[in-house]
Amino acid sequence: MDIMNRSTSEFVLLGLTNTQELEIFFFFIFLLAYAVTVAGNLLIMVTVTFDSLLYSTPMYFLLGNLSFLDMSISTIATPKMVTDFLRENKTISLWGCMAQMFFLHLLGGSEMTLLIVIAVDWYIAICKPLHYTSIMNRRVLVGSVLLSWAVSFVHPMSQMVFTITLPFCGPNRVDNIFCDLPLVLKLACMETYVLELLVTADSGLLSFICFILLLISYTVILVSVRCRSSGGLSKALSTLSAHISVVTLFFGPCIFIYAWPFSSFSVDKFLSVFYSLSHPY
Repeated sequence: MDIMNRSTSEFVLLGLTNTQELEIFFFFIFLLAYAVTVAGNLLIMVTVTFDSLLYSTPMYFLLGNLSFLDMSISTIATPKMVTDFLRENKTISLWGCMAQMFFLHLLGGSEMTLLIVIAVDWYIAICKPLHYTSIMNRRVLVGSVLLSWAVSFVHPMSQMVFTITLPFCGPNRVDNIFCDLPLVLKLACMETYVLELLVTADSGLLSFICFILLLISYTVILVSVRCRSSGGLSKALSTLSAHISVVTLFFGPCIFIYAWPFSSFSVDKFLSVFYSLSHPY
């Protein structure tokens, strides 16, 4: 039978290892990490939602939304990865794979844009405190969150609308812990060079541009505070240093996986584990 006439209905996720002892070890480690991630973000969400003072504060309102995104990103891939450690047949359906890629990019893109909104909120709070309540009102906050979702929806749709039409009729082994778009594209039974460039431009450059914009916003904040008082600079620097570290941890794997031209699959797999589990907000 001609290979082009056969259709792949599922993919095999190779995961991290084939050694049973290591799989059991990874099962408990990643299950614990996932439980901590969900519990931490869920605690933030519940606290912000049921405390009227925090819910009405722009910073905590945005933090609650960010925690929801962090928990959702981890939930898309981690439960499947954890249960696969106990399974011999580590498969995922074709449409399950497509859905996994779509929601990973949807939520990841939304988190990137929401981080920019948070940076703007910090700038207004630090540099324009007298106008903060009038600028960051409820309408602006809700509109900013909805805008982040709208922008992030366009991001995966621009890639998935072409991916779902690709024929998959040959190899079906994905060397990762979840369906990753660059790896899945290489399994298509047709030339995908142009689509791979689109993914690099869309995902890699989006991550890189958002990261640069965030660093610029932090620099503007520090320069503005420094011009006013040295004490304010020290306080702002201590506040922003932790935020900058977390932003670097979030954007670093994205930029390396999608934009770095010399990235190897083994490194990508390690970064994928880090990205899917580690959300330190």
